[in-house]
Amino acid sequence: MLLALSQWIAEDIRAFNVFGYITLRTMLAALTALIISFLIGPYMIRSLTMRKIGQSVRDDGPESHLIKAGTPTMGGALILIAVLVTTLLWADLSNRYVWVVLLTTLGFGVIGWVDDYRKVILRNSKGLSAASKLAWQSVIALIVAGYLVSAAELPQHTELIVPFFKEVAVPLGIFSFILLTYLVIVGSSNAVNLTDGLDGLAIMPTVMVSGALAIFAYLAGHAIFAKYLGIPHIPNAGELSVFCGALAGAGLAFLWFNTYPAEVFMGDVGALALGAALGVVAVIVRQEIVLAIMGGVFVMEALSVMLQVALYKLTNRRVFRMAPLHHHYELKGWKENQVVVRFWIITIILVLVGLSTLKLR
Repeated sequence: MLLALSQWIAEDIRAFNVFGYITLRTMLAALTALIISFLIGPYMIRSLTMRKIGQSVRDDGPESHLIKAGTPTMGGALILIAVLVTTLLWADLSNRYVWVVLLTTLGFGVIGWVDDYRKVILRNSKGLSAASKLAWQSVIALIVAGYLVSAAELPQHTELIVPFFKEVAVPLGIFSFILLTYLVIVGSSNAVNLTDGLDGLAIMPTVMVSGALAIFAYLAGHAIFAKYLGIPHIPNAGELSVFCGALAGAGLAFLWFNTYPAEVFMGDVGALALGAALGVVAVIVRQEIVLAIMGGVFVMEALSVMLQVALYKLTNRRVFRMAPLHHHYELKGWKENQVVVRFWIITIILVLVGLSTLKLR
């Protein structure tokens, strides 16, 4: 929207051509989303509090979490509003990838919103059933996968890129590409959702990973940089940097309200949407394995739940004191802030490892 306006004004005032640079618009998107979130955040928290849209707490969880009962939830809507408005303002709206990512994010956000609504408004503790939730996630992910494979222009656009190896890329057929895309989008969505159990735990890794993906998107969309670094050139993918910048800015602002002790929780409306957003961006820029590296905390959290459930069904024993993994460390005696900050530190290290794959090939 603002890009089109600046291009129109630039016909008479050349200085406005500066807004054509993706790097500038990415920074402006981050700042815009940050400001929007700060402006509407307090109002949204008050509104959620007045309507008694509060978080319920697991009875079998750590005792320290009992004080969290009643804290406003569904705050992820704040992030989605800020990201949506900001992306519409600063991104090139003729870019198909922008709409793919936006619609995927909003679609998963709707699924999360329905789940949260049933839990906190209708007082249905089960919310949206696991089967229904997975079914709707699958529908969206498969539609996105089908569109992306049909829109692929070159063979490398559907190859699985193996980091640290310059010449290693696994050709994927249509079925394999769709399956991989499905697993990445649905898997990352649910992994972020499982991680969202402590104040600030999920949002800061999301900010860091989205910032890194902004770099990958910009480089993948730039023919010269992509050729120099040996990564697939995805025409027009650079515009996703603006979306990632908006996501990072909105996430940082949300952390202001979500840091310990949290004034508001993200809820499924935010966690499912943010995870799906990271997944679909990684698929478009062909960095699925790098996403798994940078989002290692999300991966560990998801695997801890899968391992716990599988082993308990097979042997009636538990690997962890409690799953997801962050609860295990709480029950081992780590304070909530210790778990959160240490997981942040791990994410910083993993994001740096992910970024190093750009040159270490």
